[in-house]
Amino acid sequence: MEINRPDVVAEVTAAFERYEKALTSNDVAVLDELFWDSPQTLRYGAGENLYGHDAICAYRAGRSPTGLGRDVVRVVITTYGENSATANMEFARPGSRPGRQSHTWVRMPEGWRIVAAHVSLMEKAQ
Repeated sequence: MEINRPDVVAEVTAAFERYEKALTSNDVAVLDELFWDSPQTLRYGAGENLYGHDAICAYRAGRSPTGLGRDVVRVVITTYGENSATANMEFARPGSRPGRQSHTWVRMPEGWRIVAAHVSLMEKAQ
């Protein structure tokens, strides 16, 4: 298995950047597209546990579109072969605690999709 093959890293990085742009601009259609459309998909948020694509979509549809901007502090993308990857990010948001986000990405027939995600806030910056 090749770790961090440059072409695969570039693909996952592009998908991750597309996700981040959609998140901060509240492009719900793109966010819904980038999560694997399956009951096995999960997202653990800072205040919610979401199981299945339908629950994730419902959360996005009901979320306030204000205050979504954030600064990316650090991103670590690691690919495992041609079809799986992790993307981990530290972020800062004005007036809030620092946060972390992790995604597991898998190449599906329709493209790269998030199969598991986690968001958490820290007490203070490290």
